[in-house]
Amino acid sequence: MLTKFAVADEAAALTEFWSQRVLAAANGNLIKVAKGTRSTNWHAHDDQEETFLLLSGRMTIQLRDGDVLLTPGDLLVIPRGVEHCPKVEGEEAHFLLIGPDVTSNAAGGKPDWSRSTT
Repeated sequence: MLTKFAVADEAAALTEFWSQRVLAAANGNLIKVAKGTRSTNWHAHDDQEETFLLLSGRMTIQLRDGDVLLTPGDLLVIPRGVEHCPKVEGEEAHFLLIGPDVTSNAAGGKPDWSRSTT
């Protein structure tokens, strides 16, 4: 059976910042929705690329050699092994992540304070 997702609603319904919820799988990849505020911890994924598609808000992907500002509709692929630190500009941002796994390391950069938005 086919399932249609209201992606904006799915992101808004999340109860933790920097957590990911799998919406679907396609061609060996997971399509995940997430929301963030403030910033994650610096981290890298040595075994996979991380693809961000910003849905709402503004997010800067901090890199050791320069920053990349994302606005709604922007897509950015972080190559495997590249250290990065997503930082939300403003109150919160909603985004899709596309990749082969939820996170490739245990922490995934998720800060301790972000465990619940309720």
